[in-house]
Parts: sequence; C-alpha cells; structure tokens
Amino acid sequence: MRKSSVAALLAVSSLLLAGCTSHVADKEQYSGFLGDYSQLKPAESVSGEQTLRWISPDYQKGNFKNAHYTPVIYYPAAHPSQRISQQTLDEIRNYTDIQLKGAIATHWPLVASKSSQTLMVRAAITAVNAENKGMQFYEVVPVAAVVASTMAATGHRTQNSMLFLELEATDATGKPMIRVVRKAFGKTVNNSTTAITFADLKPGIDKMIRDAVSFTTP
Repeated sequence: MRKSSVAALLAVSSLLLAGCTSHVADKEQYSGFLGDYSQLKPAESVSGEQTLRWISPDYQKGNFKNAHYTPVIYYPAAHPSQRISQQTLDEIRNYTDIQLKGAIATHWPLVASKSSQTLMVRAAITAVNAENKGMQFYEVVPVAAVVASTMAATGHRTQNSMLFLELEATDATGKPMIRVVRKAFGKTVNNSTTAITFADLKPGIDKMIRDAVSFTTP
C-alpha cells in the first residue's frame, strides 16, 4: 500500500474516532443569540439529558412574581432547503413557541408589560440539523453547512435529527439571570438525503419542554 494511501486512511480513521456525536453544542455551533457563552457549564436536565447552562449567583426564583415571554424566533433567519421545507420550519417554530410559553407559565404568571419583579424570557432555535450517528459531520439548517471530505463516503449513514435552542432570562434591567444552550435529539433518519420532518423532531422538543417544566434551582 502506498504511503500516501496509508496516511489518508489514518487521517480518516482519526477523524472518525474523534468525531463521536456530542450531546451538547460545540463552541462553533453557538449562534451569537446569547452574546456571552463564556460562563456556560455542562449540566444534566431532570430527564438526564446533557445541556449547557449558567445561572447567576444573584438569581432567586422568589424575587420574580411574573414573567414576560418573547416568542421563539429562528436565529439566524431560517431558509427552506431540499431536506427541510418552509412548512416544516414553521411547524417546528410554532410548536416550540407554544410549548415553551406554556412551560414558562407553569413557573410564573405571564404578563404583557414588565415591572421590577418581572423575569424577561427570550429564546431562539439556532439550528435544525441531521448529524451522522457517531460522527461530527453534520448538515445544519439554518446555520451554514459543514462539509467534510469524507461525507461522500458516509452519505448513506443513519443520522440523528436534532434541534438547537438557546434561551436567556434576564431581570427587568436586562441583567442576565439564566442562560441555556440545549441540543435536543429527535428521531433517527435513514441517511443524509432523507427529509427532516416536524414528526422527527417533536420527541426531542417534547423532552426539552418537560425539562423546562421540571426545572428547579438549588
């Protein structure tokens, strides 16, 4: 076997071994919606899912009597592709928005205007993607696609569908209280050409919402 072929094989092997699916977002997958990600730490949700989270030492739930909820957006703006339609993008956003709003309402009454005791909550879907199982090569919507040289050889691998959500809660002055980056896993899709549907992602969204309802702080 030629040295060049051996080197290429070793390079690909090292990528595959290093590329196990991460259960939390990588730094290069941060969208910028939160502004500051430096204090995020790995944490475990009530359901046992891994997430990235930061809670201000000044945060006390009892200090807030109500919450102001801003509807979920795509950040950056989402665009349909061959794998995900505009209808699917709309279904994902609308469902996530309704469910997350309901989850926040289980903790505080929702209000249209803020006061000194209002927690301000905003969130964004920052990516909808399908990632090869056990690998880090992924196609991201709406975040720009990352294409590896080995993708052609792995294009028929089973993939995990997933959704990224970033959430921030601040006090009425804008001081951050809570920041979360969640990578929610949906159903498995057949390969890199299989369309991603709302039904694929719904189980991951539902688990994320159940964790939001059950969220407590020490």
